[in-house]
Amino acid sequence: MSAEASERIVNLAMYLSTVREPVKAERVQREVEGYPPGQDEAAFLRMFERDKDELRTMGFVIVSDADGGYALDQGATFASQVTVTPQEAAILNAVGGALLGDPSFPFAEDLRLALSKLSTALDTPDSPVRVRLADEVARVQGLNAAELNRAVGAHKRVSFGYTNSRGEDRRHDIEPYGLFLRDGRWYAVGRDTSLDEVRVYAVARMDDLQMNAASPKTADFTRPEGFNVATFIGLPFQYGNGDGEATVRFASSEAWRARSLTGGSGPLESRPDGPPAWPLT
Repeated sequence: MSAEASERIVNLAMYLSTVREPVKAERVQREVEGYPPGQDEAAFLRMFERDKDELRTMGFVIVSDADGGYALDQGATFASQVTVTPQEAAILNAVGGALLGDPSFPFAEDLRLALSKLSTALDTPDSPVRVRLADEVARVQGLNAAELNRAVGAHKRVSFGYTNSRGEDRRHDIEPYGLFLRDGRWYAVGRDTSLDEVRVYAVARMDDLQMNAASPKTADFTRPEGFNVATFIGLPFQYGNGDGEATVRFASSEAWRARSLTGGSGPLESRPDGPPAWPLT
């Protein structure tokens, strides 16, 4: 998407979030910056439809009334208000700023908008945070994660070549249910249609990702009710389904990562004779 299109879509989102009554397309054309002046009606309506579709994939719920007016369903679109302390805002700003510099992060424009809203809560540039950025084919991860996110929002199937941990290559067709970022790497969760199983795939291992182009405005699948992508986020050293017990020791320089890497599994102990250890069961 071009910078001009991104700016126009942001302008449209802000406009719809502030109007107090449904607005018709011709008013949008006059009042939203980014739509070319003097554009013929057919061209404008095509552009407007594409922009509305983009906003819907981002979670904006746009409704229309019987008179052809458009408005946001505020209750369905926006979460309840969140209040953060200045220190929390500084931490979020530092993490967000680092992600903006990560070529694997596919939501840069959304993040810039969110960070601009945080600026009013900042009173100090200091923040005790560290950020782990992508260390594998960062740019490819970013492009694929963005495309997968579009497919998740539109409920469209995707296909891709995939190299597993054993070095075996095959093509997969999945119904993508969600994405998550873990320790600098993106992962997709979805039902593999040939295996009829929900699987987790590392985006860095994908090749030639393609979203189903047939019937672009028609969903290919319905995500299972109650699906929560967080339940698929495993530990980075977790393999298979067997249970076991281990004690993991962290070097003092990496101890800050202990809670994130272990996901709260097992007690954390600070040892007087060395770096922290985390017994896992």
